Amino acid sequence: MSVDSSSVVVVGAGVAGVACAVELTRAGVPVQVRERGHVCGGRMASKRFAGRPADIGAAYFTVSDPDFAVVVERWRAAGLVREWTDTFQSYDREGRHEVPGPMRFAAPRGLRSLVEHLAAPLPLTVDRLVLTVEPGPIVDGEPCAAVVLAMPGPQAALLLDPALAAATGVVQAQSWAPSLAGVLRFPNRRWPDFGGAFVNDHPVLNLVCDDGDRRGDAAPVLVAHTVPEFAGAHLAQPTGAGPAIAQAVQDLLGLPEQAADVHVHRWTYAKPTGGAGGDTYHLDADGIGLAGDAFGKPRVQSAWRSGRDLGRALAARLA
Repeated sequence: MSVDSSSVVVVGAGVAGVACAVELTRAGVPVQVRERGHVCGGRMASKRFAGRPADIGAAYFTVSDPDFAVVVERWRAAGLVREWTDTFQSYDREGRHEVPGPMRFAAPRGLRSLVEHLAAPLPLTVDRLVLTVEPGPIVDGEPCAAVVLAMPGPQAALLLDPALAAATGVVQAQSWAPSLAGVLRFPNRRWPDFGGAFVNDHPVLNLVCDDGDRRGDAAPVLVAHTVPEFAGAHLAQPTGAGPAIAQAVQDLLGLPEQAADVHVHRWTYAKPTGGAGGDTYHLDADGIGLAGDAFGKPRVQSAWRSGRDLGRALAARLA
């Protein structure tokens, strides 16, 4: 796909990139969305196992922003989201106890379905790898009106020409932690419904979710997320971490058996840990914009708001 010089090129079709493109489209600004993967969604990722989706990225989302609440209500009207739980379990050295919190929302078809719903009217090209962003701005040798990099900073840094000093400085200041997500499928449910569980001071686990409870179909599926230190030691061969994750979940929940099948997904850049500053996005004089949950708390809502705010700022600049 060639670039129209009047278009904004959005690189990355996670919720931040899609939210940005939605705002630009509403304002009448031509936009192209390019995604290197086979599907959109980013870290709101779902994978099908025997036809059933399981979330392997973000585990859920919460809502406190009134504008995001409007988006969530549209998803609800389309039958795409459900209220899941406002209470998690917490495991630590003192044992197990309940932790109340905000309502956590889940998606019966997987969180990726929510990004797909937002992206439906957009000109989105998947399997489209962008290699370089140069002053101009120029994307892969073609000029455009502006470029949005909606991805973790370390990935954006690989695309940016060093001459784009402002954007390069922002992405290089970001720090990210890895994680592994293990999807554990069992022959039968051998545990009481518990929704989700935070795991503290554990060498392997950080979070365990009952995917059957989360999705509302009672499927015997658990999804475990690991601590960064464990993930970092297995990034080269993530599948090799499967037995340790399965054993850790079995021990934590006191299960009579391990999972019959374990799938491990690697997230090299799972969670931002600092460096983006206080703004919800970055937009410099070179026409380079950066968006994502690094600009705020690591939440789905933060990523959506970052993209929305950047889209509005670009639309105002290009008007």
